[in-house]
Amino acid sequence: MTHGFDKDYWQQHWHQAHGDRPGSMAGNPPNPYLARETGGLAPGTALDAGCGAGAEAIWLASHGWQVTAADIAPEALARAAARATTTGLPEPVRWVEADLTVWDPGMRFDLVTTHYAHPAMPQLAFYERISAWVAPGGTLLIVGHLHTSGATGHEHHHPAEASVTLADITAGLDNAEWEIVTVEEHSRTVTGPAGHAIPLHDVVVRATRRP
Repeated sequence: MTHGFDKDYWQQHWHQAHGDRPGSMAGNPPNPYLARETGGLAPGTALDAGCGAGAEAIWLASHGWQVTAADIAPEALARAAARATTTGLPEPVRWVEADLTVWDPGMRFDLVTTHYAHPAMPQLAFYERISAWVAPGGTLLIVGHLHTSGATGHEHHHPAEASVTLADITAGLDNAEWEIVTVEEHSRTVTGPAGHAIPLHDVVVRATRRP
């Protein structure tokens, strides 16, 4: 099935989300690769592109980052802001409703990260677009769905048009401009809203923009 990934799609998606209970997208913990890949970085300005319910943005803010978190769905942002108010963050998060296919943040960031975001544009073009928002010396962290040739029982969680390979991503990062730090594939299992185990196949790419 082909998805449009436009505002209406994501608004409906979040309206149908299963509250904040464990296993729901709104109640998920931050992506496990975020702490591993950014834990050694000095906190600065950060953009979470396609922030969803805000788990990653809240984690970054709790570790001293000045975070702008952008998403196209007001429903997701409302859930994220409500979640943030219960956390007691040392740094407030700036929640921005934005269509990332056309939005211009008006600045560059020390960290630009995205976790499974699927806008209404080709996935690799999206990664190229957000990479332009990384400041010299800053970090780009992409966590996406690995493109696999075989069908899986959870294929509806990451349609083909929203999945990529490591080679796809790294081919778009010019060695003259980027130092690639992490290029990895991972498989892990998460618990879905109904308590079922859902396997995820991830790509993780971290790169530093050369000064």
